[in-house]
Amino acid sequence: MSAPTLVSATGTSTAPTHDAGPVTSAGPGASSSPGPFRRVPVTVWIAAAFAALLVIASFAPSLLATADPRAIELGAPLAPPSLDHWFGTDQSGRDLYSRIVHGTGQSLLIGLGATGVGVGLAVVFGSWAALGGRWADAVIGRAIEVLFAFPILLLAMVFIAVYGPSIPTLILAVGLGIAPGYARMVRAQVMSVHRSGYVQAARALGHPPVRILTRHVLPNALRPLLAVLTLGIGQSIVWASGLAFLGFGVAPPSPEWGALLEAGRPYITAAWWLEIIPGLAVLATALTATSLGKYVESTLEGER
Repeated sequence: MSAPTLVSATGTSTAPTHDAGPVTSAGPGASSSPGPFRRVPVTVWIAAAFAALLVIASFAPSLLATADPRAIELGAPLAPPSLDHWFGTDQSGRDLYSRIVHGTGQSLLIGLGATGVGVGLAVVFGSWAALGGRWADAVIGRAIEVLFAFPILLLAMVFIAVYGPSIPTLILAVGLGIAPGYARMVRAQVMSVHRSGYVQAARALGHPPVRILTRHVLPNALRPLLAVLTLGIGQSIVWASGLAFLGFGVAPPSPEWGALLEAGRPYITAAWWLEIIPGLAVLATALTATSLGKYVESTLEGER
């Protein structure tokens, strides 16, 4: 049976329309954009989970530790890893796992502090060299090259030898050591952005120099430092642990990871866990920071 024909007021006939609803393609070839979390690699999820454990160990170590890090068990010196002591014990019978957990906060403090000092100095002197004119660029550039020629460990060892070993001294020593490399990168970025078209357009429109610097130059030039800041945390922890292994770090009985490496050095042949396990903690933290930093860098590059 055919559909009835409706006659409008003007005398024209129209056929009724049927609302079929929204049209969707549900076929096998239909494509849907994945959510933001599906694009995150598995390694980044693992790194984020380990970073969360590091944060918990830094602020609430008692939630993860299984024993008092200062408790001495006279009957179990240099005990190998077991169910009672997951990472073994040190020469005094103290639980190594609990000491590593309680030393996480100090190690991360050194990494974050040294990276902050290095990047802060790099931003100040790198921007000054790029925007301060020919003489500022020449003087600061030569100073950066001289500092860059010194090995980081040697420069930090001299600084610690003068001011003594402590956490603040270690932060300043490592920060001063890594600052020249970051300053060179900041200088190149600021000079590149300063010559860009949108900065030239802002200058032609009569914007004040301070506004151009704060609204255009620095935000775009320092954007890559977000990834570098993350990468530098792991690098700083590695340098601080290396200094501690050489005897220029925090003095024992501190549970800081570098101090644990230095304290276990005489027993490396008799108790391998005193060196291997704290070293693996340093390595895992550095790899975590590197993985997260590379993901941040790739995300920022994808948004350009």
